[in-house]
Amino acid sequence: MTKRLIDCAMGRAKCDLVIKNVRIFNVFTGKTERGDVAVAEGRIVAIGSNFRAKRVYFGKGRFLLPSFLDSHIHIESSMLTPEAWATLAVPHGTGAVVADPHEIVNVCGIEGAEYIKRAFARLEKDGICPLDVYLQLPSCVPATPFETSGAQIDGKESEREISRDLFFGLGEMMNFPAVLSADPDVIRKIDSATALSKPVDGHAPALSGNALCAYAAAGIKTDHESLTAEECLEKVSRGMYVQVRCGSSANNLEDAARAVDGYNFRRFLLCSDDKNAKDLACRGHLDDALRRLVKAGVPAKYAIPMATVNVAECYHLEGLGAIAPRYIADMVLVDNLKDFHVSAVFKHGVLVAENGRALFDGSFRYLPVSVRSTVRIQPVTAENFRIVTHGGRLRAMQIAPHSIYTKEVFVTAPAGELDVKHTDLCKIAVVERHRATGNIGLGLVKGYGLHGGAMGISVAHDSHNLVILGDDDGAMARVCTLLERAGGGMAVVSEEGEDVFPLDVAGLMSSADAEEVVRRTGEIQARARNLGISEGYETFMTAVFLSLPVIPELKITDRGLFSLSEYKIVPLEEA
Repeated sequence: MTKRLIDCAMGRAKCDLVIKNVRIFNVFTGKTERGDVAVAEGRIVAIGSNFRAKRVYFGKGRFLLPSFLDSHIHIESSMLTPEAWATLAVPHGTGAVVADPHEIVNVCGIEGAEYIKRAFARLEKDGICPLDVYLQLPSCVPATPFETSGAQIDGKESEREISRDLFFGLGEMMNFPAVLSADPDVIRKIDSATALSKPVDGHAPALSGNALCAYAAAGIKTDHESLTAEECLEKVSRGMYVQVRCGSSANNLEDAARAVDGYNFRRFLLCSDDKNAKDLACRGHLDDALRRLVKAGVPAKYAIPMATVNVAECYHLEGLGAIAPRYIADMVLVDNLKDFHVSAVFKHGVLVAENGRALFDGSFRYLPVSVRSTVRIQPVTAENFRIVTHGGRLRAMQIAPHSIYTKEVFVTAPAGELDVKHTDLCKIAVVERHRATGNIGLGLVKGYGLHGGAMGISVAHDSHNLVILGDDDGAMARVCTLLERAGGGMAVVSEEGEDVFPLDVAGLMSSADAEEVVRRTGEIQARARNLGISEGYETFMTAVFLSLPVIPELKITDRGLFSLSEYKIVPLEEA
């Protein structure tokens, strides 16, 4: 190969492809230059002019960038199968992702990760896969010991699995209290990855001072949970990479943008974390993040490396992230460096998407038995959702708008059965759905706005039990039954009727085509919004984080309310 690359660059041999008349963005200098880009053997051989070519693509003066790299994503959160996800993401310029499959692994175990990898691999044709997937071994299955998941991966199993070629690194270490206390099982997971020189991703909301230093000293190099610009700067100053998140229900993009400058921008990475199908189809992927970042005041010459070369260097992705000789020919044509409208996507020099349309077939579905029929619950009735109090103060979760963070607040209630109708409260229940234990955690949410029925979903980070919200016990029970019959999904029950959209793959994803998922999730989200859910909250996507106990401040699992600050289950009614 090397001789041919040299011969093509020198004009002694024909290149496989020449992209003519483009403005090439150089991630190393922050500048652009006009010219042609020559490709052979799937790699860039030269930038200049007068190349001999087998094929020519006319760039018409548009900007040529390296393909975009997502530094942290959970594919399952889109509710799309891997094949369908690729058909939406690749046309937006995505060339590679560092994917943590901890959603499906919490449901199906390691077989869930194997499913993700194999499903993506089936997109390959003629030796070219339109998307590179670097799979992380989930580090927290479950996220904490205070919930019931479908699988458990301890330090011994993690040590065995991380050595497989299946896994590129160790996924986000959400159980930061266990890291700080040097829990032997958690340390074994981290050490088994670092011993193999595999990266360890982080999850460290609000960590500062010595605690942050201890977390970084463990060998954890990234974090996507920074709340403020000041927190971003402290993490960068301690040698970490800060992931700027642009997701459907949570993002720190605007806050992080205030921290980026001409000196430190190489320590910031773009990621989406969790992005649903509708947002992916309508707003885009990392092209959307770049648009928003530039709008927030970050110059394009700083923003583009955050989606390209910075990610490649952080994760040692050899050959990715730049347009330069010997680099892999993964490239994106965009109209300008403000809107980042993608017109063409190349993978190893092969055109894989053009004008918003995938040029590969993602219609085939790989659906092994291991990811089907995963919802198993005890029968429920309205009685299961009754709350009876002694009279006094009750804990409630109050969600910050456009966020997944909650505050613990207290409300008063008279003795007897609690009726939340015509109040600013709704009930929340987490129903265990993996082992049919009958566990149901009950709590209250303040300010969500839901009244006149119930809604629920089988996506509930990270153990993915059923999360149900409502002000009517009978409607909550009915939602639970609908979800069980569908094998998982999204459901709404109100006076106007009921609707359910099945998520038949692990209770997390739909086997339907991307267009169908976008349409049906949009419809059921609109029905949920009609229950009065307040603006600033994603109807379902906000709800699915209310059961994630590693996010401040008060959350709920199938075992009850969980206080992160106290790191224990706490009672609904204050003693």
